[in-house]
Amino acid sequence: MGSAPDYHYSYTIFFLFFVLTLFNAFSISANTFSATKSLTITSNKTIISPNEIFELGFFNPASSSRWYLGIWYKKIPTRTYVWVANRDNPLSNSNGTLKISDNNLVIFDQSDTPAWSTNLTGGDVGSPVVAELLDTGNLVIRDSNNPDRFLWQSFDFPTDTLLPEMKLGWDLKTGIDRLLSSWKAPDDPSSGDFSTKLQIRGFPEFYVSNRENILYRSGPWNGIGFSSVPVMKPLDYLVYNFTATNEEVTYSYRITKTNIYSRLSLSSAGLLQRLTWIESAQSWKQLWYSPKDMCDNYKQCGNFGYCDSNTSPVCNCIKGFELRNQQTWALRDDSAGCVRKARLSCDGRDGFLRLKNLKLPDTKATTVDRSIGVKECEEKCLKDCNCKAFANADIRDGGSGCVIWTGEILDIRNFAKGGQDLYVRLAAADLEDKETKNIKIIGSSIGVSILLLLSFIIFRFWKRKYKRSIAFQTPDGMISFIKIPSLTGFYNNFKIEEFMLDPSLLEEDFNLKLFGIYRVSKSSEKKKEKLELPLMEFEAISRATNNFSNANKLGQGGFGIVYKGRLDDGREIAVKRLSKMSLQGTNEFKNEVRLIARLQHMNLVRLLGCCVDKGEKMLIYEYLENLSLDSHLFDFGMARIFGQDETEANTRKVVGTYGYMSPEYAMDGLFSMKSDVFSFGVLLLEIISGKKNNGFYNSNRDLNLLGCLWRHWKEGSVLEIVDPIIIDSSSSTCRTHEILRYIQIGLLCVQERAEDRPVMSSVMLMLGSETTVIPQPKRPGYCVGRSLLETDSSSSTQHNYEWTVNQITLSVIDAR
Repeated sequence: MGSAPDYHYSYTIFFLFFVLTLFNAFSISANTFSATKSLTITSNKTIISPNEIFELGFFNPASSSRWYLGIWYKKIPTRTYVWVANRDNPLSNSNGTLKISDNNLVIFDQSDTPAWSTNLTGGDVGSPVVAELLDTGNLVIRDSNNPDRFLWQSFDFPTDTLLPEMKLGWDLKTGIDRLLSSWKAPDDPSSGDFSTKLQIRGFPEFYVSNRENILYRSGPWNGIGFSSVPVMKPLDYLVYNFTATNEEVTYSYRITKTNIYSRLSLSSAGLLQRLTWIESAQSWKQLWYSPKDMCDNYKQCGNFGYCDSNTSPVCNCIKGFELRNQQTWALRDDSAGCVRKARLSCDGRDGFLRLKNLKLPDTKATTVDRSIGVKECEEKCLKDCNCKAFANADIRDGGSGCVIWTGEILDIRNFAKGGQDLYVRLAAADLEDKETKNIKIIGSSIGVSILLLLSFIIFRFWKRKYKRSIAFQTPDGMISFIKIPSLTGFYNNFKIEEFMLDPSLLEEDFNLKLFGIYRVSKSSEKKKEKLELPLMEFEAISRATNNFSNANKLGQGGFGIVYKGRLDDGREIAVKRLSKMSLQGTNEFKNEVRLIARLQHMNLVRLLGCCVDKGEKMLIYEYLENLSLDSHLFDFGMARIFGQDETEANTRKVVGTYGYMSPEYAMDGLFSMKSDVFSFGVLLLEIISGKKNNGFYNSNRDLNLLGCLWRHWKEGSVLEIVDPIIIDSSSSTCRTHEILRYIQIGLLCVQERAEDRPVMSSVMLMLGSETTVIPQPKRPGYCVGRSLLETDSSSSTQHNYEWTVNQITLSVIDAR
């Protein structure tokens, strides 16, 4: 009896010692993997780095039966993969095993056949090896007797992600070229079409390619960052490093603060992006990405052309150069580039044009000398007849080193700030002496001042004469005024001319030249002076429309009525007749003349002339035999027009078509370029759905098409509302992901807040490029449901509302 307690006590101590030993052994080996262990898919076990930052294990993408071995962030709730081992040889089912075999990490499939291996040879390995997952996310194989010796590491074989302390580029000792290769799709880890690779010829830089075609170039490392990434400023937690020696040419970065996760990745759409995890938002924040606009496209503007996203067109020739092919440039094909206006002499008389804030040209055909400065670099370039341009190799501390271009000057762009200076060689004829240039500037300033003063005096005199002339009006409504045909003979060559005009049109801010009227001078035997737009007689228009018969009526809008007509020469026309009772009146008439008279395009209706006669204001268009686009796509008319230098404005008179006006314009009279983006988005969504936004109704109480689309988008069933004609089209021309992409773009355009909507240049980029990442849309404007108490359109119940709103004019569109 007495010994039993001692025996029980000894057994308890032994059991606790055994448990603690097992627990300690499990903790130590949690991040390591030896030849005595195996990792199977069915066991659902993983290997975790010491501080639980990264995790290694088997995974399969959503709705897929394929299995992969990968590494992901352990503590981030959104599963984010940073490395995949067997990306191009997945396991077909869950019968897979990871083992150390012959001192190699090997993945075996269900038939015990190797599906992936680290491929270490016998000569590389001595004693038994151990695999270990480090807190950097690096999976390594090391000698068990020499822990500091890595025999193999995953950092040498990146997939689509560059982690901190991981190197991208060439190891010249081993011949390993570390590059990024995108996933094939967001849910397919296999090697995609896009890659990011360091080109070490000339002045090293990175290239993003779609298979063999280069899409984007980072620009060379200038000591601070890559010249094409001016926003790549040293953040307080990121330190960038570029190494170029006889042993390696690599780029890497490190994080100086704990608990910050940042990565560089190449998306399946070909987007190179820097992402940082924001804990408070529980999401990855995109710090920068490329390519981001047209000017990031490789060789966008051709040889000696530079791209500027703030100009239209974006491509421009460097000073001293001119377009190689004006015709292709006009068609926005800028790849032909520019040519010199004057040939280089190569006798010491050539000079250099300094261009600031540039992405340096493609560096494949360059030579680099880091031992000299910019002055010596200029002298070296002048002595070489093949030298086209030069720049500093390093911009730190005022600049140092010399880079010389001897080939084509390709793929340069201008930045508002950032970038680097480039010195382009020009012939003496294209350079001006500084003193001569100053003299010209002073002389030009004096000349312009005198010209402005003279012009002001002439204008004041002409204005008095003009006011005097329009005071004479004949009883039949014709206005006579004095025309000064030229400044020569200013006092003697007055001519009296007559115009059939409405006096209300002769406002001080109304430019009659916009009409391009045929002017008939009595003193020159009815000689006609054609300006820009023919002025047609009222009688001719009346005959053409059968005296504006209702049988000829095509439609009616906020402007007035549109009639079909046939001129005496047989041409069919459409006549838009301004309603005399319309409040829109003259302003809209001016609006349409200003715009349409300047627009000529094969897809736009052509304005043939106008009639301003007997109190009538009419516009004459070509007749569209198959009706206008609005009869098929619900197109809308023009509304407010900006001034030449306006980007936004406020109005108390809101005009437009209900369903297409942005919320801030319809409610507050605030209009800007983002108002047009909203209208474009509505039109795009109407085309996709085959339904009209205005007057939309369904059984789910959606107020309009936007509300219906938004509800389906959130529910993941947006394809249900797509036009069946589009769905039934051939799969080769109308793929599901393209439809979803266009719907997403449309929803971005109709977001409720104007600042959330993209500008049209971004919309065009998203529509024209499958590589552009599209943000998730927010709630559209007017996205509310119908009240259950709302009566249908046949109800006679009247609702009385009291409003304090801006004046608003709406248009109802009928087919023309």
